Amino acid sequence: MREAVIVSYARTGLAKAGRGGFNMTPPMSMAAHAIKHAVEKSGVEKDFVEDCFLGNNAHSAPNIGRQAALLAGLPVTTAGVSVNRFCSSGLQTIAMAANHIRGDGADCVVAGGVESISVSGGRFPPEAMDPELPKIAPAIYMAMIDTADIVAKRYNVSR
Repeated sequence: MREAVIVSYARTGLAKAGRGGFNMTPPMSMAAHAIKHAVEKSGVEKDFVEDCFLGNNAHSAPNIGRQAALLAGLPVTTAGVSVNRFCSSGLQTIAMAANHIRGDGADCVVAGGVESISVSGGRFPPEAMDPELPKIAPAIYMAMIDTADIVAKRYNVSR
C-alpha cells in the first residue's frame, strides 16, 4: 500500500473576534492564504495538486474547498471537497486526504480546516463571499442543474 506523508503546512495567526485582524475576512480567503503558502513552501508545482479537502462548519459556503483552492492560485483542474463535521472537520480532511493518496492513488492533496468567528455564519451571507472569486471563476455559484446541462451537452449525454 502507498504511504501518505505531510510535506508542508501553513496556518493563519489568531486574532480577536469581532474587532480583530481578520474582522470581516471571508473564511475561504483565510484558507487560501494558508494553502498558497503551504504549497509554495512544499516546492510542489501548483498543477500537481489534485484535490483540496477543507473542513468548515459555520458558514455553509458552497464548496469552500474549491473556492479556497482557486483563490490560492491552484488551477481549475484542482478539485475541491468540503467537510462539515461540527467537530474536528479539519482533522477529518487530513485523514480523508491520506486515504485518497493511499487508496485512490492521488499524488498530491491539500487538506485542512478553516473557521471565522468574525464573519457571521448561517446561510452564506454576502460578507462571507470573497469578491475576487467571481473574477477567477465567473460560474462558481452556478446552480447544479445548469452545470449538469453543460456537462451533458459537452459530452453528448442525453437525459
